[in-house]
Amino acid sequence: MLARTASVCPVCLGPAPAERVAVGDTVLLVKRCPEHGEFSAPVWRGEPAFTGWVRPKIPTARRGPGTERVLGCPRDCGLCPDHGQHTCTLLIEVTGRCNLRCPVCFASAGQGSEDARESRCEDDPSLNDLVSRLAALRPRAGDANIQLSGGEPTLRDDLPQLVTAVRGLGYPFVQLNTNGLRLAREAGYAARLAAAGLDSVFLQFDGPDDAATARLRGLPLHADKVRAVDACAAAGLGVVLVCTVARGVNDHCLGDIVRFGLSRVPVVRGAHFQPVSFFGRYEGFGEPDAADGEAGESPREAARITLPEVMRAVRDQTGGLIPLAHLHPPGCEHAQCSFSGTFLAHEDGGLEPAGGACCGTGGSNGGSNGGNRDDSTGVIAPAPIPAALGAERARAFVRRQWRAPEGGTDTPAAPPRDDFERFLARAGRRFTVSGMAFQDAWTLDTERLRGCCIHVAAPDGRMVPFCAWNLTSAGGTPLHRTGAPRGTGRTGGEGNAIEPGAGEGA
Repeated sequence: MLARTASVCPVCLGPAPAERVAVGDTVLLVKRCPEHGEFSAPVWRGEPAFTGWVRPKIPTARRGPGTERVLGCPRDCGLCPDHGQHTCTLLIEVTGRCNLRCPVCFASAGQGSEDARESRCEDDPSLNDLVSRLAALRPRAGDANIQLSGGEPTLRDDLPQLVTAVRGLGYPFVQLNTNGLRLAREAGYAARLAAAGLDSVFLQFDGPDDAATARLRGLPLHADKVRAVDACAAAGLGVVLVCTVARGVNDHCLGDIVRFGLSRVPVVRGAHFQPVSFFGRYEGFGEPDAADGEAGESPREAARITLPEVMRAVRDQTGGLIPLAHLHPPGCEHAQCSFSGTFLAHEDGGLEPAGGACCGTGGSNGGSNGGNRDDSTGVIAPAPIPAALGAERARAFVRRQWRAPEGGTDTPAAPPRDDFERFLARAGRRFTVSGMAFQDAWTLDTERLRGCCIHVAAPDGRMVPFCAWNLTSAGGTPLHRTGAPRGTGRTGGEGNAIEPGAGEGA
């Protein structure tokens, strides 16, 4: 046993004491529900070593009012006094509609329609509601980066107006989370968003061809993804390629995604890998069936892949172009939630480390950095930093790296005339490789959750950590999406005092 922590039961989402247990080079999260028994799931497999993947932080109290400690983590999210990190990204779901019905979807969005722009528009929150929600949260969220999500946000025809309104609230960076279909298929749409003030596109991109897209999204859409990248280039929008990684589906082509991104620098600012998480909808990864995966292993666990496996796949599939030594734990969220590395992309396809790493890590997973040596492992941990400082650095990094470089993305570069222009040209070719492991009902660790810096702007005025917001039981019951769990306490705050259990579904 490495450590004791707390989790939830995948069946009832009730509290479950948990332990991190090492079995060889695999770390399992093992927990027991008094009613439904014991559950375990892998959270780390192989190198880099789990015990060395550290970036300690000094917890920082929330800004302003939120929820009280009543039911315990993760039911008190809002944020409660035990939460130890400020907001780096504030995500707001602007519609529940979608023009796809992906077999894998956090939000269980979409009705299978190829073009749902005209269907159920009345169910969307109004433009005024969305702007009012973000305005009310501005003092608590600070200079958070805003991500517009859904459903598929581009189904809102007033999306450009929303982008402009969000920028008018003083938020310094606005990113669109999208499947890219409207960007690819509607001439001039990307330019309209750029003119409205959009900075960046977080583009669903699951592989270098149609195979993974068909499995995870239900349709062969790779050509649309390429056209979306081209449209963003023409509009001067930075793009991050976002890949959901499932073992046996697309874990063999992560290097191809990196190479595609490098071939489209500077419009593509990075490749971001998200190991598949089992909440919302995950069709085809359901109940145990000994015929799938290893003997006795469920399709769900057969598809599960951990962060170090993703890191090694990126290293191996790029021929060592991205060594493990140049990938780092985060300086913002909990160390076990993510990795990143930032590089300079050369014209010949080569890479060199750009110094530091994404999200203000300021060091590597094995460096000294003024830290302390763990006598049991020999690992030198970096010195702790205030969590709020990590969030501030992360916000600044995202704004700098994920928006298009100065001078745009779609004009041929003239040869640099002097050292300053050579410096600017190199800065515009920075490329980030990163990954984030979201927690589901089998892997949720409340210690990690309390360090979360990606918060959802809920309809009832709360800010809910992303994994808690999306958490669903094995039977599909959400914990937070249909409103605060009944009995959750509130602290005051004018315009933000909501009765326990109130709130509409997202």
